Amino acid sequence: MRGLAVAALIGGTLSCSGGHASGRTATGPADGDAAGGAVAGGAAGAVAPGTRCEASRLLVPSCGAWWGIAPGVFTRTPTGRALRDAERRMGRRSAILHVYHRGAELFPTAEEIALAREGRLLFVNWKPSLRHTWASVAAGALDGRIARLARHLRASFRERFFLTIHHEPENDVRGGGNGADDYRRMFRHVVTRLRGHGVTNAVTVMTYMGAVNWGAKPWFGRLYPGDDVVDWIALDPYADGRVDDFAALVNRRRREFPGWPGFYRWAARHHPGKPLMVGEWGVFERPRDPGFKRRFYASVRRQAPAFSRIKALVYFESPRAPRGDTRFDTTPGGLAEFRRLAASPHFTAPKLP
Repeated sequence: MRGLAVAALIGGTLSCSGGHASGRTATGPADGDAAGGAVAGGAAGAVAPGTRCEASRLLVPSCGAWWGIAPGVFTRTPTGRALRDAERRMGRRSAILHVYHRGAELFPTAEEIALAREGRLLFVNWKPSLRHTWASVAAGALDGRIARLARHLRASFRERFFLTIHHEPENDVRGGGNGADDYRRMFRHVVTRLRGHGVTNAVTVMTYMGAVNWGAKPWFGRLYPGDDVVDWIALDPYADGRVDDFAALVNRRRREFPGWPGFYRWAARHHPGKPLMVGEWGVFERPRDPGFKRRFYASVRRQAPAFSRIKALVYFESPRAPRGDTRFDTTPGGLAEFRRLAASPHFTAPKLP
């Protein structure tokens, strides 16, 4: 990886190289929580002091997890300013910067490239089109756009980065070329075209909403594009009035959907070779419970290490998220606990310089 070939980590080294690994799967051996059993809080996956950590060619850390953020979403604050402000408030540099692009936009932008080259990984969220159906994209309608993007990437950005294609497809599934099978074919087509045009530095992420009602749909499993074009699996859960801690956030179940085991268990059961990412997560305000964010962030600090297959957490910070305010510093207690979470050894091991 140009510019990040060997990067210092706290307690170890990050060693990454260009190109795609054969087989494209990389996690540790199956553990108890991955097998589908109950997961208790604690330090089961905690990083021991002095542990030497390395990241694979697919950016999977051998211990701990990446710490990331999507800063200032749904505001007009420029990305760099929003990121630096968030990093100042949370007391550390983010290892992952999550950015969003759509349509014919070329990415990364000059600003994003500069931020990445300061020692951050980019996580690019791209919706190739809001006008074309998935079926038409799979049939080649945007091949020119994909080729243009590939030329831009080859010319301007050779560092490895995370890339997800049309995240959270579940609530967009419908007829007329936007079925689950159409999504699978679209994802496959975009990734294979990019690779065919020489884009070898994109680590691909299949991003689900992770919501129980969608996971229980009969077509849910058909969304998955295939192990050969998916490097990581992500979910985007949010803590609302029905979720009280991190364990419930990533393994949410509901009585009316008894067949759904929880997303973490589902992913470990069906895709045991894939690392997991919490690609977006946020905690909404509870007006009658001002201590909720503080308690929730504390639960993440206690419980996240036990979910050993989750190798990255990327916070979605916005004053105007669709269902509320996810800023982490809306209360003094929330800010203090978020800073403790960000400073946890579990998230410092794979930190980039």
